[in-house]
Amino acid sequence: MRIYLKVITRSSQQKVEKISEGDYKIWVKAVPEKGKANQELTKTLADYFKVDKNNIEIIGGKTSSKKLVEVKL
Repeated sequence: MRIYLKVITRSSQQKVEKISEGDYKIWVKAVPEKGKANQELTKTLADYFKVDKNNIEIIGGKTSSKKLVEVKL
């Protein structure tokens, strides 16, 4: 399944909110430097969808706050 994300970095909490079918907003504590936020994003999504983090792949927007992510359920 492919989903679109709006990522908020440097947050005081980690959470995922479903906006609509296929659109999510996610908050991560990490800073957007050297892939730290993307690593935390992958782990947070894996926990949310209850899959292994290897089943989460960022397809588009690796350096953007808006991302396209593939989740293999």
